[in-house]
Amino acid sequence: MNIVIINHYAGSPGHGMEYRHYYLARQWTGLGHRVCIVAASYSHLRRRQPDTGGMMTREIVDGIQYLWLKTPRYRGNGARRALNMLTFALLLVFSTKKILRICRPGLVVASSPHPFIIFGADRIARASNARLTFEVRDLWPLTLTELGGISERHPFIVMMQKAENIAYRVSDRVISLLPKADSYMREHDLRRGKFVYIPNGIDGAEWQSSNKAGNTHHMTALSEIKRQEKFIVGYAGAHGPANELHALIDAAALMQSCPVVFVLIGHGPEKKQLRQRAGKKGLQNVVFLDSVPKSDIPGLLTSMDILYIGLKNEPLFRFGVSPNKLMDYMMAARPVIHAINAGNDMVSESNCGISIAPGQPEAIRDAVIKLINMTAAERNAMGARGRDYVLAHHDFRVLARRFFEAVI
Repeated sequence: MNIVIINHYAGSPGHGMEYRHYYLARQWTGLGHRVCIVAASYSHLRRRQPDTGGMMTREIVDGIQYLWLKTPRYRGNGARRALNMLTFALLLVFSTKKILRICRPGLVVASSPHPFIIFGADRIARASNARLTFEVRDLWPLTLTELGGISERHPFIVMMQKAENIAYRVSDRVISLLPKADSYMREHDLRRGKFVYIPNGIDGAEWQSSNKAGNTHHMTALSEIKRQEKFIVGYAGAHGPANELHALIDAAALMQSCPVVFVLIGHGPEKKQLRQRAGKKGLQNVVFLDSVPKSDIPGLLTSMDILYIGLKNEPLFRFGVSPNKLMDYMMAARPVIHAINAGNDMVSESNCGISIAPGQPEAIRDAVIKLINMTAAERNAMGARGRDYVLAHHDFRVLARRFFEAVI
């Protein structure tokens, strides 16, 4: 079958985030399907933007055909980012004939965040008599109104809400990474029976064969901490307002007399503030390291003892979360401290760590103490349960099959 995936921000291992549709497509091409991913030429999530010429550029990545639609660059979340979204949505409509000449699909997958793509996706699906699936990774415009504080009456939000409602009506199936999102969607024209939960995933084989040596500089730093016979509580990922890292720094301040070092790997808008916070507190048990390529993550995570993930306490998370970072943590087979209040909790479901309320340094401290007081065998068993859970429920080989069976 020919499959067209429309994802504004789609990437690949060579381009950087996002990876979900690259891995689904790789599984489907391995089963004999032909997959074409349509994406914008510019995304703030990518490390490297594709080389483009003209309004549409074709590129083959690991047997997957990418069609890059030329969109303007932007910074931040202002008017130029909105222009980038609308440009992509319009080009998708105007490029229908070209896309159909390249790949006449039997299945069209239109993936959010923004729902404006539904008009082009529906046009492509109707022209080829294909089944149409709308995939929701983020609830937009709800995310913009609840987290961004934008008024529901803002013209851009009104347009987006109308597009979202249309997407739920015209799609044959609605897939979401958020397990509890159907209750919200039914308030916006989704019929019962259309909703299917397909979470985020990981390529288990690739993860296990990745660079276990990790980044040389970072591995040297971790080895020195180990030489001092101290436990490592690690975080790897974005240093942004949503990640509750201030609470982690404050927890470190409560544990200066304990044999524990907190290691934060990555970058983001809050990294400078976090460094300053640790400096003002005079913390010697906090280490900041630069971000690393995706291939280095397995080696670094498996060199740590405990892994931390947190998110701000936001009502939006009542519909569930599906963070890629948590998959990496669980694959590392290390106990996880999960400081997220959401509609789902993989750590509790798999019994691979300790779940606590977000934003509470004392709760982080207590969880760390509880874990370091366990025997090594108990911690190893806890971590192994997380890895086994991911391989059973979140490996892309499993998810690709579930996805295809749900929409065909």
